[in-house]
Amino acid sequence: MLKDNAIWMGVGAEPDNKPVSLLLDQANRHGLIAGASGTGKTVTLKVMAEGFSKAGVPVFMADVKGDITGMCSAGEDTEDMQKRIKKFGLEGFTYEGCPVRLWDMLGGQGIPVRITVSDMGPSLLSRLLELTEVQEGVLDIVFRIADDKNLLLIDLKDLRSMLNYVAENAKQYETTYGKVSSQSVGAILRKLISIEDEGGDVFFGEPDLDLADWFACTPNGQGYVNVLNAAKLIQSPQIYAMFLLWMLSELFDTLPEEGDLEKPKFVFFFDEAHLLFNDMPGELLDKIVQVVKLIRSKGVGVYFITQSPSDIPDEVLAQLSNRVQHGLRAYTPAEQKAVRAAAQSFRENPAFKSEDVILELGTGEALVSFLNEDGQPEVVERAKILPPQCLMAAAPETDLKAALDAQADLMEKYGEAVDRESAFEQLSAEAEKDEEAERLAEERAALEKEKAELEKLKAKEAAKAEREAEKAAEREARAREKQQEQMMKGIGKIAGQIFGTFGREATRQITRNLFGGRRR
Repeated sequence: MLKDNAIWMGVGAEPDNKPVSLLLDQANRHGLIAGASGTGKTVTLKVMAEGFSKAGVPVFMADVKGDITGMCSAGEDTEDMQKRIKKFGLEGFTYEGCPVRLWDMLGGQGIPVRITVSDMGPSLLSRLLELTEVQEGVLDIVFRIADDKNLLLIDLKDLRSMLNYVAENAKQYETTYGKVSSQSVGAILRKLISIEDEGGDVFFGEPDLDLADWFACTPNGQGYVNVLNAAKLIQSPQIYAMFLLWMLSELFDTLPEEGDLEKPKFVFFFDEAHLLFNDMPGELLDKIVQVVKLIRSKGVGVYFITQSPSDIPDEVLAQLSNRVQHGLRAYTPAEQKAVRAAAQSFRENPAFKSEDVILELGTGEALVSFLNEDGQPEVVERAKILPPQCLMAAAPETDLKAALDAQADLMEKYGEAVDRESAFEQLSAEAEKDEEAERLAEERAALEKEKAELEKLKAKEAAKAEREAEKAAEREARAREKQQEQMMKGIGKIAGQIFGTFGREATRQITRNLFGGRRR
């Protein structure tokens, strides 16, 4: 509930019954809601979120279990609720829902959420794909070449085309960008298959999300509660974690410096926060720590929801000043250590020992410490958390439909996926041109070969014709010579008959005298 520029979160222990409130001007100092399953974290989250909404602060949260949607519905007036209202002295308490916008990353119920591969970037994408250091280096090269060639990486087919292109032209780029092995490219391509199977083919694309649409308020000044449907998404924890990390980084990179404001511009709730930090590389963790430290000055509050504070790295935990610690269970030495660490994070209250109280807290109870007006942690209080004005359970279908109908303008903007020309189409066109050029080159080569063979055949035929002509000339010459010889024999015979009386020798002499000159 909103009360005097603060969100009234609960009531301290008897006999003081001190109100416990989160000051709006300290809300961008970040916070933590922790506790074992079933201890009341979701109720605390709803009370805090609806307080921000009523103060005109838009919020974002992921609905992992399906019950956050109840924020769009008015609460139910039950006997238990009447007891709680009377116990807390909630005068004028009314049941009402918040203005809710429902979003979805995997093509389910809600406004589609998409981002481009380029938006995600190689670092977060490497984390999403669980790449080795060498494979991450290859992905960096692929992104750099895409930038230098002005090739847009929008969806996964763009990235796949770019990977194949770089692998095929690795020698060409090796001296400029570094070595790209086919083994690394193959490994990345195999990882893309698993991400596609988890819904990455739906998540990566356009129109991509404009975070300005999450900073909206209703005409009467209430902040929208942006609820991401994560019931299926949580089964793909890598995609879930990478999207939340991307969103936090995007807020940090795009928002202007604001300094200390009377209230945050936006509040970001990380549910199942442990998923963000599992096996996180040191370099990426440093980036998150930097963002958490500095995003406060941009008017953004970040609240982590998890079972134990030990789920969150110490560097991040140190930045979370507003804390609500629900009950923990300690059956093992590791769990006992986590309880001690949680207790030691509070400013001590002389009235009780925090370490013991954490183990005693019932459902709806918590150890609470928020920052005071001077930005100092208040003494920890054992408090009972107020009930939300919205529905504690999941919203009924009629209310969900009404919420979806109310966001028709955003459905028009984001509803239909757009597949514009990008790396896939451009590289395919280049490949087609290369194939066409190769085909033409092959045809030219075939024609040249055919021409050469034809010329060779012509030369062979000409040589053959020349040889035939020579043989014919030789035959003709032999025939003439034979004919002359026969003629000479015939003449000789006639001459012998005519001049037989002169004797054979005289005949020969006459013949030589008559025809000898012709035979020279």
